[in-house]
Amino acid sequence: MDRFLSLLSMFLLAAVSHAALSPQLVYWHSVLPNTPMPSAISDFIDPDVLAEEKSGVNVYTKGKSGGTTVNVGHGGVHVATGKPGPGTNVNVGHGSVNENTGHKGKPRVVVTVPNRIYIYNAATETQTHDDPNVALFFLEKELRPGAKMNLHFTKTTSGGASFLTQKEADAIPFSSAKLPEILDHFSVKPGSAEAEAMKTTLQDCEEPAVRGERKYCATSLESMVEFSMSSLGTRDVTAMSTTVAKVVTPRQQYTVTGVKALPGDRLVACHPEAYAYAVFYCHATATSKAYRVGLVGTADGVVVEAVAVCHTDTSAWNPNHVAFKVLKVKPGSVPVCHFLPDDSVVWSRSG
Repeated sequence: MDRFLSLLSMFLLAAVSHAALSPQLVYWHSVLPNTPMPSAISDFIDPDVLAEEKSGVNVYTKGKSGGTTVNVGHGGVHVATGKPGPGTNVNVGHGSVNENTGHKGKPRVVVTVPNRIYIYNAATETQTHDDPNVALFFLEKELRPGAKMNLHFTKTTSGGASFLTQKEADAIPFSSAKLPEILDHFSVKPGSAEAEAMKTTLQDCEEPAVRGERKYCATSLESMVEFSMSSLGTRDVTAMSTTVAKVVTPRQQYTVTGVKALPGDRLVACHPEAYAYAVFYCHATATSKAYRVGLVGTADGVVVEAVAVCHTDTSAWNPNHVAFKVLKVKPGSVPVCHFLPDDSVVWSRSG
């Protein structure tokens, strides 16, 4: 038994030193063990770490009993002695091994203009002609099986941005007043495209929320999850994002194959912002409904599992918002719906 415990200790240390478990994956598995991580979140985690999370990291040492195997990956750490018969198994569950090796280097800056269609107090009428995302807006009455919609879903990427841990994010200023210090910290040249994108993100985050909504810019995965749980009034939550079966799809007509309402009338939607590391603009509302919508493309047969959000009270939105221009309706007159692109997350109660 002493020999076994010694082997277990050795292999756990080897697993931890391998750093296969990122702090974000450890946190997710410990807080939301039964919730699959949406791609909109996993896209902001090191892809090499994700590959190891899915396949497991195997450590094997040959011995008289046939060897001992340690699997580190999805499900935690599993140790098997390899003895004939049932053998001896030790499982260290989700989140139990947590060794933070720290953020490696400076994160790359994502040069992407934030998608302001989700900032409802912003005047975004100029997007009507040049932003393909305007096609994502529709009226709730259109949300029914068999309905036809002209849509353009595109696969987005994080562009190299990644999550910081909560501790790392808290150590870096996040305000317009501290912009020079922030740019210097990330070696971003003032006046550059990167600097302007980061400036816009800080301004968006500092704008007051529209009436009836609660907003927050999450600078870490931990803060996003905690804000969502706090806003929904429960720790029993689930997260979803739109998934597209193909990387490249044309603008085409889609047929709605199924519609399923998510539980409750309160939800939190989070959208990525352009920044040196992963930042999500989150807004919570009790005047919205969310749906899981199945779609199939007419042109190429691509299957999309989309998340749709319908806002039942838009009276406080900017009258010049692109949604009203596209749908030809007035603020507060009818529910306004939109599909979420695959880089956004919607949080709701599990049941």
